[in-house]
Amino acid sequence: MHHLLSSRGCAQRVRGSHVSQFMRSVGHGPGLGGCGFFGVRKLGAGDLQLVILALLAESPRHGYEIIKTLEMISNGFYAPSPGMVYPALTYLEKVGDASVESKGSKKLYRITGLGLARLEENRAFVDAVLAHLARLGRKLERVRQVFALDQSNTDVDVNPVAVDKAERELHAALTAKLNASPSVEELTRVAEVLQRATHELRGKK
Repeated sequence: MHHLLSSRGCAQRVRGSHVSQFMRSVGHGPGLGGCGFFGVRKLGAGDLQLVILALLAESPRHGYEIIKTLEMISNGFYAPSPGMVYPALTYLEKVGDASVESKGSKKLYRITGLGLARLEENRAFVDAVLAHLARLGRKLERVRQVFALDQSNTDVDVNPVAVDKAERELHAALTAKLNASPSVEELTRVAEVLQRATHELRGKK
């Protein structure tokens, strides 16, 4: 998976009209980290097919494994539903981009020569999608760390209900802000707020 999630520059990953069209369709714009991140949690059918081909190029996989792999790459941000993945696999098999091996109720999918050719034609696009999912997953993990409190510190009188409510409200506010395709200035302000909260939770000035 390393070559799929390489650290090449944004300009290298997003060249081509297909890539630019995708970035516009998902609300891509400048953001934290320089390249920006997704504003939605869903890929189009054709885009998902290409991502699946990239995963099959790494190794044969069952449909469930594809779902879990994308969930792992994005740290829980993106997990396509079976209603998206299995029709995509059926289509890939139908057009000859993937082959299937049935064992009981399970189906193991492999990429074919035609699938590899299609993947290579769209390699920059697929690299961009996977790299952005991975980057967003890392951002969300940092946000989760802001929410984390040391529950082992019993000397602090903390109302767990109030903490839980505050955490949920902050998470909702952050999600709404990110999904609204904020400007660079607004994202910078969000980052500063989160950084201050992190320092306060850790007892730093």
